[in-house]
Amino acid sequence: MTFFPGVAETRQDGADGVRLRVRVGGAGPPVVLLHGHPRTHTTWHRVAPLLAAAGHTVVCPDLRGYGRSSEPPTTEDHAPYAKRAMARDVVALMRGLGHERFAVVGHDRGSYVALRTALDHPGAVTHLAVLDCIPIVEHLDRVDARFAAAWWHWFFFAQPEKPERAIGADPDAWYGALAPGKAAQMGEENHADFRRAIADPATVHAMLEDYRAGLTVDRAAEEADRAAGRRVACPTLVLWSAHDDLEDLHGDPLRIWAAWTGDLRGGGRIDSGHHMAEEAPEELVAALVPFVAG
Repeated sequence: MTFFPGVAETRQDGADGVRLRVRVGGAGPPVVLLHGHPRTHTTWHRVAPLLAAAGHTVVCPDLRGYGRSSEPPTTEDHAPYAKRAMARDVVALMRGLGHERFAVVGHDRGSYVALRTALDHPGAVTHLAVLDCIPIVEHLDRVDARFAAAWWHWFFFAQPEKPERAIGADPDAWYGALAPGKAAQMGEENHADFRRAIADPATVHAMLEDYRAGLTVDRAAEEADRAAGRRVACPTLVLWSAHDDLEDLHGDPLRIWAAWTGDLRGGGRIDSGHHMAEEAPEELVAALVPFVAG
């Protein structure tokens, strides 16, 4: 079997009674990889074996609410899907695997979890890498007509009930799952895992709760961090896709991240579209390996 060679699937405890589906492999300094929407941990199937071969223990969980991890009941304030809750999952998971300190790499929604893990648990995170991301509050501070047209889904997903109905009517069509070449680009088994996730109404609801939390409790948490002058303490690397729109919308992401970390180690473009772990795994790993070793 070629899928995730040397990386075994397991179930592990997160926080708050959550159970996480996880793949773990390799040996050496630990790196946890956090996926985005609407992917599962299998998005890393081309990256994880390369990091393991470079001498790292690699841990790839499905975030709570995603894939086959637990979908805790939500609350009116969406707090069970706050990035603070997901960060507790990451720390509990890594401690359960015997790792008190570890590097965190997050993509898309996983980047917000990675950021929150570094801010809330500075003693645990040795290195932070954020991919295709600026903090949520920085996006919202820059909302204009261009951003609203390009990232309208943030605001639609935050509405009650309607996005569940729209996605549930035809999940494959909503997410473009059957587009020509999609399965080959993603990898057949990763594509199948993604399709299973988006076909499950409970998972779709949980993924949308992530966005609802983003515009409420997550935004408030980041506003409080900024007001208090709180910064990421560990070395931070920022990477973004050359063929996506983050830089077009907001300019140089490094200038924005400079206000959020005391040790910005740089970064730059990866020659890919948004899903860089699937489209440019070798280039991504080439950027990550020297960073997490430094």
